[in-house]
Amino acid sequence: MEPWARDLVGRMDEHVLESAALQGNPLGDPASRPLWVYVPPGAGETPIPALYLIQGMTGQLDMWRNRSAFRPNVVELVDRLFADDGCPPAYVVFVDAWTSYGGSQFIDSAGVGNYHTYLCEDVVPFIDARYPTSARAITGKSSGGYGAMVTPMLRPDLFSGLATHAGDALFELCYLPEFPQTVRALRDDYDGSFETFWADFRARPAFTRSSDAAVLNTYAMAECYSPGELPFDVTTGELKPDVWEKWLAWDPVRMVERHAYALRGLQAIYIDCGKRDQYFLDLGAEGFRQALERIGVTDVFFELFDGTHSSIEYRYPLALRYLAERLSPR
Repeated sequence: MEPWARDLVGRMDEHVLESAALQGNPLGDPASRPLWVYVPPGAGETPIPALYLIQGMTGQLDMWRNRSAFRPNVVELVDRLFADDGCPPAYVVFVDAWTSYGGSQFIDSAGVGNYHTYLCEDVVPFIDARYPTSARAITGKSSGGYGAMVTPMLRPDLFSGLATHAGDALFELCYLPEFPQTVRALRDDYDGSFETFWADFRARPAFTRSSDAAVLNTYAMAECYSPGELPFDVTTGELKPDVWEKWLAWDPVRMVERHAYALRGLQAIYIDCGKRDQYFLDLGAEGFRQALERIGVTDVFFELFDGTHSSIEYRYPLALRYLAERLSPR
């Protein structure tokens, strides 16, 4: 038996949260959401940090327990970090922000729902009412890494630190390459209509066409950043500058200067990405680091490691340790 295949030393509390923010959301997705809290061994009445762990696009909460061959799953990695590896104690809060399109980007949107409000006004108070928490930080990968970058900019009163693994940034590099793929797929197979694509996608096994991921991701991002408007002409792919600017306003690299005061007040910032990331998010990570440097934020952990966008779950404990050490009461 593998050494990580054991009962948890800490414990996992599984809650259900009734979210006021998600009531009546545009996609009709549930307002009742699962919420997991990992409680480290030895936690008691003394307040300790709460580290919020959020998922990437298409992530669902129960996927944290998925295991690949010869690798521990994320829950096991978290338990080993606090039980065996001497990390200062912290709660790890596993947040569900799934939508029918696969994700929310953790922002408020007329297209998918108020997931920023859900996180900040529903989830955080729910946790604080049940656990003795001190400082808070947020971390995630991909779209979760995006949410980890923008949430503390918007709510520095709630979050004192962030860690982003391959977070969406420099939108012209990570999103634009999928636009022509989307246009061709809509033209050739769906008469230029996302609604026709969506009906077909839901009627067959998902991701059985090579274009599925690009079309779904492009439309989902549009419903987050520019609800009701695609940023390009569906027949040519030509950018619509006014709509594209709405997307760029949500680019973390471009948000840094507008939220300089919030970022200067953070106690911990961690950035990493694989050098061979398929979506060029290593360039976005460097862009985010340089934007922080321009506003005078230089106390940042930054690493470009040998890897891609895939199979990097082993990076989660590195960031969790960094955040726990930085935010633990002195």
